[in-house]
Amino acid sequence: MVLLFLVLAACQPQEQQATVEQTELSTPTPDAGAAPIGQLAETAYPLGYQLDLHIDPREDSFSGRAIIDIELREAANGIWLHGQLLTVHSVLLTNSDGQESKASYQEVLPSGVAWADFGYELDAGRIRLDFEYQASFDQNLAGLFNVVEQGDAYALAKSESIQARKYLPGFDQPGFKAPFTISITIPKGDHAIGNAPELSRTSVDDQYDRIQFAQTPPMSTYLLSLAVGPFDVVERADIPASQFRDYPIPLRGVARRGRGSELEYVLDITPRYIEIFEQALGRPYPFKKLDIVAAPAWPSGATELSGAITYREERLFLGGDASPQARLDLLSVHAHEIAHMWFGNQVTPPWWDDLWLKEGFATWATPMVLSLFEPDGGHDLNGLERNFGVMRVDSLATTRAIREPILRNEDIRNAYDGITYSKSQAVIHMVDSYFGADKFRRALGGYLAEYADSRADSTQFYQSIGEQTGDPKLTRVFKHFVEQQGVPQLDVSLDCADASQVRVMLEQSRYRPLGSSITDDHSWSIPVCVRYPESNTTQVQCGIVTQDNPVLQLNTQQCPAWIMPNANGSGYYRWQLAADYWQSLMANFELLQQSEQLALIDSALAAFEAGTADQALLLEVIELSTQATTRQVVVAPLEALRRYLGTVFENVEVEDFRQQLTPLYLMALERVGNSASEDQLLLKNRLLDFVASSLQYQPARELLTEQAMRFTGFNQQRDSNALSSDLYKAALSIAVQDLGAGFFQHLMGGGVDEIDDPRFAGMLPIALGSFNDAELLPQARAYALSERVGPREAFDMIRSMMESPVLRDQHWQWYRAELPAILNKIPSQWQRRTPRMADVFCSQDKIGELQALFAEYGDQAPGHELALRQTSEAIDLCSALRAGH
Repeated sequence: MVLLFLVLAACQPQEQQATVEQTELSTPTPDAGAAPIGQLAETAYPLGYQLDLHIDPREDSFSGRAIIDIELREAANGIWLHGQLLTVHSVLLTNSDGQESKASYQEVLPSGVAWADFGYELDAGRIRLDFEYQASFDQNLAGLFNVVEQGDAYALAKSESIQARKYLPGFDQPGFKAPFTISITIPKGDHAIGNAPELSRTSVDDQYDRIQFAQTPPMSTYLLSLAVGPFDVVERADIPASQFRDYPIPLRGVARRGRGSELEYVLDITPRYIEIFEQALGRPYPFKKLDIVAAPAWPSGATELSGAITYREERLFLGGDASPQARLDLLSVHAHEIAHMWFGNQVTPPWWDDLWLKEGFATWATPMVLSLFEPDGGHDLNGLERNFGVMRVDSLATTRAIREPILRNEDIRNAYDGITYSKSQAVIHMVDSYFGADKFRRALGGYLAEYADSRADSTQFYQSIGEQTGDPKLTRVFKHFVEQQGVPQLDVSLDCADASQVRVMLEQSRYRPLGSSITDDHSWSIPVCVRYPESNTTQVQCGIVTQDNPVLQLNTQQCPAWIMPNANGSGYYRWQLAADYWQSLMANFELLQQSEQLALIDSALAAFEAGTADQALLLEVIELSTQATTRQVVVAPLEALRRYLGTVFENVEVEDFRQQLTPLYLMALERVGNSASEDQLLLKNRLLDFVASSLQYQPARELLTEQAMRFTGFNQQRDSNALSSDLYKAALSIAVQDLGAGFFQHLMGGGVDEIDDPRFAGMLPIALGSFNDAELLPQARAYALSERVGPREAFDMIRSMMESPVLRDQHWQWYRAELPAILNKIPSQWQRRTPRMADVFCSQDKIGELQALFAEYGDQAPGHELALRQTSEAIDLCSALRAGH
């Protein structure tokens, strides 16, 4: 045998013999200190993937083969790439001359940075790496995970942001776009869903079939779709060709077994959504199919996987009698995800610091499209609610800018916050409103055309939009609001010394709440529009306000009796008026647009929290809000009031405040009456929740408790129509608090197992966490960390426990003692959020406890630092607000 081996070796071509010798001279793997902790350099770029997977959701693991064609842009003896918790059996290298040799693979950083070692130095050129590997299904809803629902096993891939590396060795960052050719071997009878159309299904043996998909266009790994299981697949008529594309779009719905019929509504509205987007952007839908996938488990509300948008099923299942909020949530999330087919999927940011170019534009497009889909639906005001809501976070000294460097993989998920989504939406809306939709949206379509199937960062976006509009002021506004953190505040006054030249003086600074450590002042170019009375009507005057030009000249010959400093509510800023102008503006509240009423309420709340307005002004504005006829205006103060009642004010103050608020909100609830309109039902449910939960109004609590008992069949025959899904959280939580251990055991002990309702299942752990009975503490704690509760549900239950004021201190002691177990239980992408569990506190001594806790366990919550800083500041500001009022 030795002789035979020597003879065979002597017969090999000299080139291959040399390759073997070079492989034996393999260089050592770089140590962790040399590994890139964030963005990979582009010295190696993927040109295409061939992926062949064996996925059986009933098993504990899966296996695969990944062939990657790579452009090596400089000489190297290995490359950095991504892979996490993969068992790689072999790596075969093919160099630019077609010679094959063994390479090696090693994972170097816990974040999934790996090293592929060639064994010798290669010149620049095209190479191929062929990996054979296997991995376990993830148990925390990240990467490729499996779940069992109603006895059926399913596997799904959650790839965003950097989770594809858990099931695929490759280049797992958004700028590395390449086409994928994918095949999957799956159990017979199951379906497989991918990004591209299915080309063939062939039998492998008596247990498995092999599914071959068409090649995708160039795409990022975070957009990969892999779903396997006994799904219902609902075929719909193709979306017809349009003036923007010459091909139809196959449309399907995918849901777990037996639930396909519940996708009827979302499939009904999808063709119209596509039509609106194509007309608004002047660009065709960019993929060859569209699947709407309802996942039986999913860590977020939805993810924009190219051609296979995937939702947590509760977002799509409306049931027979859809509640108004459930339908509104579906409309919104569906519009957002379809917007991503252009923003993010077709044109992709190269790195996560430009996340706003996909998430911000998808969030902005949602009310824009819904206002065209349902012109009388109030969707523009829903968008403004988000715009004003995010200003609280943006008022922190520790807030992020929309765009700022992301240097570590561990910090990527921190960019998925209200700043990226809602502040970006607000800034885009401000630009769109001020410069005009015709001008801005036409330029936006040109930007999409310029970078289609490619990538673009903020600098390229600014340049493209600037060139197409020819307006440098537009790009300057974008840069100032995208690159700088904080909320501008305008101190507004009138100069009427010369009646022929009435001027509005607008002095800008950065908004600071009471106790803030903010010391810097930025300078913004701010599009400002003001409304003022003129004769028997009102006029609007607009201009770009800067520090050097803080004046607007009004087109009037008399000093106006009042002025609204944010006409149409489209500006991303807060404003302050002298006391007499506050009073005159509030006296004319009914003359304002609803959007302006929202702006007034926000600036009044902001003035209260900055210490420049007292409780009398606050109550006056709240009373005006409760007398309004528009839902969004009525509910605008509710989140702030919940915070004041639940965290800021104490004991007697809380009871006094409740006594002042309760008559106002009961009258508002009475005005709604029994109206059957969807908008009024939304308002009624929101008010009923607030009156019962926050104002502790006993008749409302009794009503919701009775509905919860009937709906869940507690000591009676179950009535499935007794409770609107919009009130699941409020009613179930109040029933747990007021009925005590009996109802708690009913919910936890299997009394509601027959209710196969994803929305109910999502609210159940929140309700269980709201208990007030200290005797339930051991049972609730054990349940939250048990296998009976999923990762997402465990997080929600623990958060609910912390929000419950009666047992908050006991929950905090347990949280501190069990943090490692909690981190191990919840979704891995959410570990970074865990410091925010303490944002329910208003005492500065808790800051030290929180910081000590994460000094000890922070390494188990990668990326937690931002949440820790912001929560510490929030507690400090709460303490200052409590002292200031």
